[in-house]
Amino acid sequence: MLWFVGLGISGFKSIPNEAIDVLSKADMVYLEQFTSPISKSDLTKIKKATKGEFRPAKRWLVEDGNEILENAKKKKVVLLSYGDPYIATTHIELRERAIKEKIKTHSIHASSSLTSMIGECGLHFYKVGRIATIMSEMKSLTTPYYVIYKNVIEGNHTVLLLEFNQDKDFFLDPKDALNGLLETEKGQRRKVISSSTFAIVASRIGFKDQEIVSGKISSLKKRDFGKPPHTVIIPGRLHFTESDALKVLGECIDEPFDNATKTRKISAQMIEKYVPMVREALEEVEPYYKDQKEYQVILENAELYVRDAEKFLEDGQDEVAILSIGYADGLVDALRLAKGLDPKM
Repeated sequence: MLWFVGLGISGFKSIPNEAIDVLSKADMVYLEQFTSPISKSDLTKIKKATKGEFRPAKRWLVEDGNEILENAKKKKVVLLSYGDPYIATTHIELRERAIKEKIKTHSIHASSSLTSMIGECGLHFYKVGRIATIMSEMKSLTTPYYVIYKNVIEGNHTVLLLEFNQDKDFFLDPKDALNGLLETEKGQRRKVISSSTFAIVASRIGFKDQEIVSGKISSLKKRDFGKPPHTVIIPGRLHFTESDALKVLGECIDEPFDNATKTRKISAQMIEKYVPMVREALEEVEPYYKDQKEYQVILENAELYVRDAEKFLEDGQDEVAILSIGYADGLVDALRLAKGLDPKM
């Protein structure tokens, strides 16, 4: 038998009563700590509540899963984790494998910091978009950067988990995460993140010393956020009740505002850039064909494609808009090449 048990978000005191009973009857208890650190005092209390064998489980042991599954075929085994057991996809996969191997599984759910911090900040949970993780390696920030972009465009909030390495006792500092996003902006240049972007840093949610600080990135970079774990949230479109709550439920350095108003779709940015370029090239090439009627249809089509691009973008048909400006660009380039002109604009 294999139990998946959540610790909750407040250490040992948040463990459900049902879980305490299960721990006392289990033959083996694995405690994974790679999703979030657990204090020494809580570790001691968990050990005392465990009557069978207790074993801290590193990431590789849970991801491999073979030892846990083999023991669960003959014994009552518990996999204990911070928060809710199924926030980590590794645990879901392990349960799937257990069921396929005819091992009985049971679950005891608990509060998760992911869901709790949204309410603690005063944000609306249904507005949370895709979640991303920020690692210390700079080149890996492209993915969370575009996750923020897509969420903000839709008006949704982005929860950014920060790298935690159990073996090295390393937790990425929120300031380093924010600086990493600013550096990524320099390379991507999509106007998603700037020093004036409004952000939230939620620290140690569920503990007595929890702290929620919000403000512009430029303001947050000056703060010391203390002990981990920390989470960064980039809000999208803030409802007035969310803005009001942020000012009451935490420390609000700067007046809350919508990040969604500052970020525009990449397609809109592209059309804004390429329409004038194509029109300028079209005007330049037209005099070369003014006496050649057989080319007038091509010139007219190029102009129509430019107009279509603007109209499609206005109607929300982004992909078709990009295709249209691409067709116009192609026709103009062909006309330039036919006259020996450089097609590059």
